[in-house]
Amino acid sequence: MTTSAHPAPSATPSGSRPPFRVGLIGYGLAGSAFHAPLIATTPGLRLDAVVTANPERREQLRREHPDARAVDTPERLLAEPESLDLVVIASPNRTHAPLTRAALAAGLATVVDKPLAGTAAEAAELCALAESGGTLLTVFQNRRWDGDFLTASRLVREGALGRVHRFESRFERFRPKPKPGWRELADPAEVGGTLYDLGSHLVDQALTLFGPVDTVYAEIDVRRDGAVVDDDAFVALTHAGGTRSHLWTSALAPLVGPHLRVLGDTAGYVKSGMDPQEAALRSGLRPDAAAPWGAEDPARDGVLGTDGSTVTVPTNPGDYPAFYAGVVAALATPGTPPPVDPRDAVATLTVLEAARASAATGTTVRLG
Repeated sequence: MTTSAHPAPSATPSGSRPPFRVGLIGYGLAGSAFHAPLIATTPGLRLDAVVTANPERREQLRREHPDARAVDTPERLLAEPESLDLVVIASPNRTHAPLTRAALAAGLATVVDKPLAGTAAEAAELCALAESGGTLLTVFQNRRWDGDFLTASRLVREGALGRVHRFESRFERFRPKPKPGWRELADPAEVGGTLYDLGSHLVDQALTLFGPVDTVYAEIDVRRDGAVVDDDAFVALTHAGGTRSHLWTSALAPLVGPHLRVLGDTAGYVKSGMDPQEAALRSGLRPDAAAPWGAEDPARDGVLGTDGSTVTVPTNPGDYPAFYAGVVAALATPGTPPPVDPRDAVATLTVLEAARASAATGTTVRLG
């Protein structure tokens, strides 16, 4: 799972390693705004090919990454595995599992945008395929490198909160009208809706910070006029260690709550506002820009303490580039673990499936 069956580029005469050649499947929002800029600015990687048949996106690719070649289909890209060292899958959710299966079958190390698959069983099958072939597989869970989550994780590790009993996290937006696109389609095969979109991040963060889950309770709704997929969800997790995670995601939140609230028996940490990296990437900024990447506006820093006695806590810089730096390390040195263990994606999907079952029955679902 942590080594690639496809050989890495040979060393140059000077002994330095040439960049790993990357093929990116998909140049919509995920591919163009997140993956391509991060790949292009990561030492040790070269964006070599991008799959998109859309003429406008091809022109966008030519402007933004003139050295990358455009490829019509994933099949054509994967037909020449010897020309690549890594495949990144940033296409619609329904394609993640079949394209990952094809990339691994070609012996190519693979990065998949979340969710890894539509079901936990499919995700487990992909993990087993990667393990049996000795091929690197990892999942793009960039929100592990949000500045506020890094800050909360540090405070928990340092014991600044005491014993944590509740973790609250929100990804709330106000988009009262459904937007065109596959994320709003009713077909379950599309793996649309806010639970599997933003909820994948929320659950992954909770599991990363507090470990396995014993029970899951959820309320999942379709609130907006004309919507046919879930757009408002609350998920409550009880971790094996006793901490409870309360997670919200909504497209219909005219007033959003604090992004993070972490409560311990000696102090709490509260942080509002979203990490700035997504907005920076969407606006065309790249991690190699002159300004410090991922730096939070100090006016938006969170606070630590108790009612009536708080101190401002500087937010750790966000670090999405760390994900692809971890990919390079895993490719370059056999045995180095990937930045995200794909088995973590199986655990996240297991919780999301339990959340759907809980919402459908109005009961708490016990795992394990």
